[in-house]
Amino acid sequence: MKERYKKILKYAVSVAVAAVLLYFSFRGVKWEDFMNGLRGCRWGFVILSMAVSVVAFWLRGLRWRQILLPIDSGIARLTAFDAVNIGYIANFVFPRIGEFVRCGVISARSKATYDRVLGTVVLERGWDLVVMLLVAVALLAFRWEKFGSFFVDRMWHPIEDSLNFSMWWIVAVLVLVMAVCCVAVWKYRDRNRVCSKIVSVSKGILEGFTSAFRMDGKLTFLLYTVLIWVMYWLMAVCTMYAIPDLGYLNAVDALFLMIAGSFGWLVPVPGGFGSFHFIVSLALSTIYGIPFELGIIFATLSHESQAVTMALCGGISYFHETFRK
Repeated sequence: MKERYKKILKYAVSVAVAAVLLYFSFRGVKWEDFMNGLRGCRWGFVILSMAVSVVAFWLRGLRWRQILLPIDSGIARLTAFDAVNIGYIANFVFPRIGEFVRCGVISARSKATYDRVLGTVVLERGWDLVVMLLVAVALLAFRWEKFGSFFVDRMWHPIEDSLNFSMWWIVAVLVLVMAVCCVAVWKYRDRNRVCSKIVSVSKGILEGFTSAFRMDGKLTFLLYTVLIWVMYWLMAVCTMYAIPDLGYLNAVDALFLMIAGSFGWLVPVPGGFGSFHFIVSLALSTIYGIPFELGIIFATLSHESQAVTMALCGGISYFHETFRK
């Protein structure tokens, strides 16, 4: 009887946590703007974009599993997929917390320690950042006359203006403090329990980070990366064609909007709400002269459809991982 009550309590807590996560996921959705944009759009393209995003989630799980296999060869594909989805909905609660949450899902289901799993996430996110910058550079190299002004005037110059002389001094002091802390931790690693733990965790993260050099199927990893970014591009294409007023834009324009939107997702706000909308709308108005209001509709349709997909997939994955043996 006591065991039964424990199970009931466990499931009740799980349902409550899932409800909180779903609440935070849907809380930021601007339903009025979303519905206004949907009234005049082509539903088929929106649904297709959401379906493509699910494929992208699955591919991300498969690619992450490639890095995890040298740490634990028993990690299942579905577990990696669930962990990615649960991480997405956690990001709606607090920015970037999902990267730590998905590490917890994997470490709870495998022999891999949390710190080693975290190292693989650092590697994966760093790799995605490199790929995004390479795609942006390639796009600008071939279409600088069309897209260069946006990245220089609207993105680089504001960043450059914010990095004044005092800011560089602050950065230099922070780097110096971090260097001193690292030296102190390493020096007292054998005499202080906290320092010893920090060194141990750091070694685990480094081991997970270098797992890519030990994994089999490096070409498969690269193939997954290419397919993931193709899916991102197709999501932008589908959303663009979903709005009749943007039907004259082409596939290259969708690639530009994908890169602009990627920068919006990098801003540390829950789920990219606000930052994604502003950057994408600014890109449409700056390059194409599209009214900002129409840009907001496109950004809202693009972002909220993906937010709904993340929330649904994350909720399903959360329940699956909770109730599985």
